[in-house]
Amino acid sequence: MNSTIKDMIERRSIRKFRADEVPQALIDEVIEAGLYAASGKGKQSPIIVAVTNPDLRTQISRDNCRIGGWQEGHDPFYGAPVILMVLAPKVVPTAVEDGSLVLGNLMLAGHALGLGTIWINRAKEAFEEPYYKDLLKKIGIEGEYIGVGHCALGYRDGDLPKPPARRANRVYYVS
Repeated sequence: MNSTIKDMIERRSIRKFRADEVPQALIDEVIEAGLYAASGKGKQSPIIVAVTNPDLRTQISRDNCRIGGWQEGHDPFYGAPVILMVLAPKVVPTAVEDGSLVLGNLMLAGHALGLGTIWINRAKEAFEEPYYKDLLKKIGIEGEYIGVGHCALGYRDGDLPKPPARRANRVYYVS
């Protein structure tokens, strides 16, 4: 089987990560794959904010927990040491679609490199809050962005989950 297709079939969302630091070279390789995602009219509008700072990572987790309505102390990022936040300019009509393709590439690249990943929502709500708008300004990002999603990244703690059976009646052919 082709290795790309094999990775697509075998990739799973990881819900338990080791605290081990991910080497910067691996993070960069995952990010590069994200930057090569298809985008509407080839505009390459999504951006990625890579968070490895433990204090900021904890703040993002706390806020995501609050937005999601979980009990304080829950970590929606399952202990992953790296959070890759994907955003796209609000003025781009395909912002969410383009950012979603970036997230898909990030997750597949992470899996291909032996890392675990999971897409975590609530980026849209977070980046509507003043704290996150200010964070973007502090790191030199101007303009209005929509948060598309977070990719939690790290070494999985445990075995790769088994895939659930594929639901029937999801493909229809018209000849």
